[in-house]
This record gives sequence, structure tokens and C-alpha cells, in this order.
Amino acid sequence: MSQKAGGSLRSLRRSNQEQLIALLLAQGPAHRAELARKAGVSRTTVSTIVSELMARGLIITADAEPHDDLDGRAGNRLLVNPRAAVVAGMNHTFDGVFVQLSDLASREIASSGTALDAGTGPAERIEAGTSILQRLLGTAELDRRQVIGVGVGVPGPIHRETGVVGVSLPGQPWSHVHAAEEFGRALGLPVTVENNARLEGLAEARWGAGRGVANLLYFGLSSGIGSGLILDGRLYRGAVGAAGELGHMSVSIDGQPCPCGNQGCLVLHAGLPAALAALRPVFGKDMTLEEMLARTAAGDRSGDKVFTEVGTVVGRVLANLCNLLNPERIVVGGELSRAGEVLLAPMRDAIRRHALALAREVDLVPAELGLGARVGALGGAALVLSETPDLAAALNRMTVHGITL
Repeated sequence: MSQKAGGSLRSLRRSNQEQLIALLLAQGPAHRAELARKAGVSRTTVSTIVSELMARGLIITADAEPHDDLDGRAGNRLLVNPRAAVVAGMNHTFDGVFVQLSDLASREIASSGTALDAGTGPAERIEAGTSILQRLLGTAELDRRQVIGVGVGVPGPIHRETGVVGVSLPGQPWSHVHAAEEFGRALGLPVTVENNARLEGLAEARWGAGRGVANLLYFGLSSGIGSGLILDGRLYRGAVGAAGELGHMSVSIDGQPCPCGNQGCLVLHAGLPAALAALRPVFGKDMTLEEMLARTAAGDRSGDKVFTEVGTVVGRVLANLCNLLNPERIVVGGELSRAGEVLLAPMRDAIRRHALALAREVDLVPAELGLGARVGALGGAALVLSETPDLAAALNRMTVHGITL
């Protein structure tokens, strides 16, 4: 056989392998006959490819559900080995960093985080995240070559073309930093960097309150207000990467000046500092969020009034977004979302009053995955799984020797 012919056969075999891996990644467990039909190859070819991939640990068998009779037989379904590779999510907030290692089925392998001073610079933040990742890999007895990618979250908009973090507020530690380049150099792994509010939205879309929803708006109410837009199943970033800065939409054109340079921004009316400031004359200057939530839950009408005002102004913004984007579901996260229905009910009321008839048929629900930097790290893992160029090919370059989780 000529060298050229041998190369062509190897290329064809690799192409067939990656096609089967891609099918299993897209649809989940399947029988050999089903794979043969969808791939357009013979059962013999599928059996040969499956044997090769199973020998390398990339494909394993799984028991079928009792009612499942695909291919006329129960059992013997195939799936991509969840332990075939590791994905990492790393989320940098203003006061810390959190790292999580997951398998391909999104099961946590290991996680850890650390607090950082708000004045810590980018280099020290990157070093802290890199150190945690290396420690987690060592603890889990994983080789760096098994990490298929790292999804990193940072505050601020990230320019799609340059990868440089833009400025939305003064004093942000990542402003003007080419984050993807710096993280890639430090980690020595494929890296994708994204705004951490968007990563929270991705996490909710894949594993939380937005599961199975193609058109989703995630809205996070904390000290800042951010969002993640999932349109037709894909994260929407906008022309240059600035989509979703909802906290800096002006809701009062003659309102108070915002540090961003705008006036009357939503965050000045509905962010956590604004909600606390509104209640301090009644609850006291040292009031915390915990006290605010507890007293409101106990029936304090002052807290009720503030949450109604916050929910109403946010609901009007969401109504406009419903008219513009027509999402199927809105997921509300962030620290203020812990107030529950006292906040969410006025949001729904405002949407019903201000959105067009068809657009107001939107489902508004609380986030399911909790709070904190961990959620953004989960979103980083989701980003790797959804946006790694040719994930099947990347997996096919790996050989698994029994990862211990």
C-alpha cells in the first residue's frame, strides 16, 4: 500500500471516529445500528470504530432504560465516556477566584476558591487561579493533558476581536488586560474568557432553571446588574462583545450620575446598594442584606415596599426586552433574588402591564444553582463544552487510561 493510500485510510478512519463521537455528544446514548443509520456507514464499520474507541477508553457502554427498545434490543447502548476528559471553569470576581474541575457529564471532580483583596492586580489574580487549578489536578491525580479547556470568567465586557477587557466602571482590575492571552500563557491550556454574568447565565441554561430553553434571558441582581442572553441556543455577545450590560441602561434620563458616565442607570435604582440605602433610614445604617431579607420575610412592610419598587423598575426594563427579543424564559439570579416572590411578583406584574400581548407570555423564574463564584465557574465549564472548536476531534486526540474521580 502506498504511503498516500495509507494516509488516506487513516484520515478516513479518524473522520469516522470523530463523526461517531460527535453523534454521541449531541444525542446521548445510542445503539450501534442507530449510529450506523445516522452516520451513513455500515454496521461493520461502526463496530470496528466502536471497538477502537472503546479500547482507548473514549466510548463505554450504558444500560438502556427498561422501555427503550432501540434497534430491537435492550441494553448495549454506547456513550462518550464522561471521564474521557476534564473541563475546568475559573471565575474571577472582585473579591476572589473559584475553580472547578468537571467531567464531560458535568459531575464535579474537585473545586476550591480563595478570597482576594479588591485591590489585587491581574497578575496576582491569574497566579492565584493557576495555583488552585494545579492543586486540584494534583489532588484528583489528573494529568494536565486531560484538560480539554478552561472557561474563565472576569468582570467587564470583553472585546470579541481583540480579547481585551473593556471598561464599564472605573477601578476594575481587568480593564485593558488581554485576559485570554494572559491566562493562556499562564495555564498552558486552551482558554476562553467571558464576562462572568454571562457564565452564570450559561450555567443556568445548561444545568439550572433554563434547561431545555432555546431563548433565555438571565438577569443577575447584586451589587452590579448583569445578564446573559441565550438566543437560538447560543450565547449572544453582540457586535464587539458588549451585549448584556443591562445595569447601565438609563431608566431615568435626568437621574443621578453613574460612575459609568451615564445618568439614571438601572443599577442606581435596583442594585443591592440602592436597595440597602432605601431601607437604612428605617432599619438602621448598619443593616445587612441578611437582616433585610429576614425582616421582610417576617412581614415588615418597609422591606416589602422597597422590593416592590425594585421589582417594578426591573420589570419595566424586562418588558422592553421581551418586546425586543421575545425570550421564552427569564431567570433571575443574584443576591437580591433571595427575596423570592416579594421581588419576582412585581416584576411579572410590570411585564404584563408594559410588554406587548405575545411578548408578555414569558416565564419568569428564580435561578436554581445558587449564588457565588461557583456558579460562574460552572458556566466556564459549560462554555468549554459548548464552544470548543470541534470538541469531537479534541476528544479523539486523547487516550484515556482510567481517570480516578
